[in-house]
Amino acid sequence: MRTKSLLILTATAVVLMADAARAAKISDVSRLKGCRTNKLVGHGLVLGLKGTGDGDKYAPAIRPLVQVLEQFANPVLNQEDLKNTKNVAIVIVEVTLPENGVREGDRVDVQVSAIGASKSLIGGRLLITPLLQGADKSDTTVYAMASGALVTDVEHPTTAVIKEGATLEVSILHNYLAQGRELEHHSTLLKPEDYYLTLVLNDVHAEWSMANTVAQIINQEAAFPAQDNKDKQASQEQRELAFALDPKNVVVRVPTHEVRNPASFIAWIEGLDLLMPASEAKILVSRKEGTIVVTGDVEIAPVIISHNGLTINTWVPEPPKPTAAAPKLEEHSWVSMDPQRRGGTKLTELVDALNKLKVPARDRIGIIEKLYKSGKILARWVEVD
Repeated sequence: MRTKSLLILTATAVVLMADAARAAKISDVSRLKGCRTNKLVGHGLVLGLKGTGDGDKYAPAIRPLVQVLEQFANPVLNQEDLKNTKNVAIVIVEVTLPENGVREGDRVDVQVSAIGASKSLIGGRLLITPLLQGADKSDTTVYAMASGALVTDVEHPTTAVIKEGATLEVSILHNYLAQGRELEHHSTLLKPEDYYLTLVLNDVHAEWSMANTVAQIINQEAAFPAQDNKDKQASQEQRELAFALDPKNVVVRVPTHEVRNPASFIAWIEGLDLLMPASEAKILVSRKEGTIVVTGDVEIAPVIISHNGLTINTWVPEPPKPTAAAPKLEEHSWVSMDPQRRGGTKLTELVDALNKLKVPARDRIGIIEKLYKSGKILARWVEVD
């Protein structure tokens, strides 16, 4: 059996992200600390079910029904009176508030889930239910009230949605500024009395190179005049608004005159053009989908490896000159990966061969993994689902 010489290998679908510089905004790679979603939660009753409720034997549903009837001056003297009740279900009610906060009177969607013996919430209606802050058990503030007709999925009849079913009773606004003494990542670079905002880099961009680039861009664009032009050191310190505390967090000092109304300063920061730094060389592999994503400038060192009858050679020596005894033979089972013999072969140069050579996805991943484990691929290997 003739051995095939393969000089190029990737997975069935390869996404190559070039390092070419591109225009981006700081807001494209980060978010403001304090900009986050919040949860409200409560438990309530769904009424009007067509015999698919919890039933009279499920006490957690019957007890709140008794309490509701008492509130409306219709007390239940004997719980046996509700023995045939099958149109009520006890449910958990959840609301996710937008990341930019909400004002009193805003309406948001409601998620409803049955927690008892109910077989279906189809046709039900949520009785008005108070919602509290989910994480803080000591906070008894009613932040919203939820009620309304349930919209269910036939395939998941015990969960439902109420579109704009909750009305906010109080405003929930975020604070984006903090004094230096309040910051979790305390640093000698931060002054305790000054106010700062923190840019949190998205996980996919959380690297020292990116954090440093964001800080440098802000400092270069700031150019605030110094109080005393004679003191060059003071002038430099005043221009240094941003500091990279770690690969994920960049703190920015808010000028004193912007503290009371920082909206324009925040907008300016988020809108700054960002020259993307060279990304880390990574190979992300999904064995389930047979996919490899390559980022950065991934190189392959000279190597020859054999796998399931396939031979990979990342460097082809100069072929001998043909003679009458050894004429030149044409071979089309391989594609040259470095025809100019420049060295430093890159994965981005392997795309054309992927289109010419038919190799099963599992074999491709296996070969690249062997190259990586042998130390011949200069990148970080990341397994994804």
